[in-house]
Amino acid sequence: MAKLYFSYSTMNAGKSTVLLQASHNYGERGMKTMLFTAELDNRSKVGNISSRIGLSEKASTFNNDDNLFSSVEKRLKKDKISCVFVDEAQFLTDKQVWELSDVVEILNIPVMCFGLRTDFQGKLFEGSSTLLAIADELKEIKTICHCGKKANMVVRVDSNGKVLREGAQIEIGGNEKYISLCRKHWKNEMKNNR
Repeated sequence: MAKLYFSYSTMNAGKSTVLLQASHNYGERGMKTMLFTAELDNRSKVGNISSRIGLSEKASTFNNDDNLFSSVEKRLKKDKISCVFVDEAQFLTDKQVWELSDVVEILNIPVMCFGLRTDFQGKLFEGSSTLLAIADELKEIKTICHCGKKANMVVRVDSNGKVLREGAQIEIGGNEKYISLCRKHWKNEMKNNR
């Protein structure tokens, strides 16, 4: 029976690596997968899922206006799909998460979503919030803070490494903009904002 999965973490935990490895495993068994990534994530190349360790795969992109159930249904007319993978799932809308649940229940295709749980201010992203609420299975992919504890928060920094406490929820970036921290060290960095 198909399920909706959400694997979440902070930055630099290896979410994209895990996604690409899982998709590769399907391919080794002769099964086709459908990959999605956020159109607005242009760190590598639009329509590309890339990991920091060099793995990369072409993917369909999504934006807030896309109906993901329709996209999968359309692809099914050409190919049998064994699993749908979504990178940067925090950028999904509430409606799109529900569409993915329809992929699971109506089309009987498992959907594996990977993304951030919270932003740099400790607030849930819309897609993550809905996934945490309705996913059949949740998995935290762990990474560590500089102190060695589990990192479950992230701070945004400017080009000089100064921690930013305000700004838009979404600002695309990698190691040059975000640092994963444990909650204690995140609170220390954000103390002027509390």
